[in-house]
Amino acid sequence: MILTNSVFIAVLAVTILSILRVNVVIALVAGAMVGGLASGMHLREALAVFSAGLGGGAEIALNYALLGAFAAAVAHSGVPIWLSHKLVKFIKQRSQGVSHRLLLSAAIVLLLILAGVISQNVLPVHIAFIPILIPPLLGVFAALKMDRRLLSNAITFAMVTTYSTIPYGFGSIFLENVVLKNLVENGLSHITLRDVLWGSIFPALGMVVGLITSCYAYRKPRTYDPQKIQSMEVEEKNCSTKNIIISAIAIVCMLIVQIYWDNMMGGAMVGLLILNAGQVISWRDSDTVVMRGFQMMAAVAFVMIAAAGFAAVLRKTGDVHGLVVWLTDNVGLNKGMAALGMIMVGLIITMGIGSSFSTVPIIASIYVPFCQALEFSIPATICITIASAVTGDAGSPASDTMLGITSGFNADGQHDHIWGTTIPAFIHFNIPQVILGVIGAMVL
Repeated sequence: MILTNSVFIAVLAVTILSILRVNVVIALVAGAMVGGLASGMHLREALAVFSAGLGGGAEIALNYALLGAFAAAVAHSGVPIWLSHKLVKFIKQRSQGVSHRLLLSAAIVLLLILAGVISQNVLPVHIAFIPILIPPLLGVFAALKMDRRLLSNAITFAMVTTYSTIPYGFGSIFLENVVLKNLVENGLSHITLRDVLWGSIFPALGMVVGLITSCYAYRKPRTYDPQKIQSMEVEEKNCSTKNIIISAIAIVCMLIVQIYWDNMMGGAMVGLLILNAGQVISWRDSDTVVMRGFQMMAAVAFVMIAAAGFAAVLRKTGDVHGLVVWLTDNVGLNKGMAALGMIMVGLIITMGIGSSFSTVPIIASIYVPFCQALEFSIPATICITIASAVTGDAGSPASDTMLGITSGFNADGQHDHIWGTTIPAFIHFNIPQVILGVIGAMVL
């Protein structure tokens, strides 16, 4: 029975603790222990498995830390703050009428979507752009009385949709190195990247529906305390032409290194060295700036490390297979119910782990033979796998995307991680993704 399944119990524990506003790292550790005990492990064994799994998140954490350092170095150049102040002045001059405010609000939503797309596929810094771009703009959002839940969902839409549909940057890692690789290894030996892209369409349509419903649900003006925003605002810095040029060169070189070396860490290092060599940050201030970047991304890095340990415990329990067995026993040969059940199992796993990248290797070995037994087509199998992994990335308390967004919008302490970021994302994106994923599995 699903209520006694240790994976379900572990994820439920993490979800409940997170909703109760327990720190996500603590929730992941506690959830892993609860799941381990529910599967029959001793507490010492569960702790040992959790500890052994922590190394799986170390590389990702270091990548994020270095990206945070690079982001802090770019911020130190003064370019982001200079640009944001120019934008503030522009908006204040043109936000007198209601129609103007609506147009500017729409323009800001489109700007954030564009920034999210660039962060995944063009300049793959992932969430590192959020702490740079968002805090200086909080005053702009407040002046326009924009609901931060809408803005949060706009960035979520851009980041999740693009990495799961566009095969560049993080999209290349997810679609080629994760989805395609695992499906081929588990029996779909003749598929190509084009097949994977075709299977990603319906989950992406679910994200589009979520963006539209977000624009409607959070359209009303919302007021935030201006004093709290003013207390964390930074004075405009004089940004020299030299800083702009060198920062642009550093960003381009970082992108080139990431594309040709397929290494985010190397790209961040090259970008930092160029900013140092060009004296955008002096060698004397370099250590301080880098440490500031590490601190900015520390919370996300710790969550990713803890999530790796949590995933190790889930795999050790062996109860992921039990979820699928339960599903098989309850749906029989009903393909619609089978697709719904598989996507829901993926949702449960991704909600707990917080990473669709980590979910695919867990489910692919089970879903491929199961889909073949039920005579799903290859595009339908791919659609189910992608939907099962991506559904839950938006809305998981442990998701790096959700954590990064909260770090930006909560810079003044007026945006809650659970009620401001994760629950709105869950409602508006996960529900339509599940529905569209099932439709895709039936029509492909």
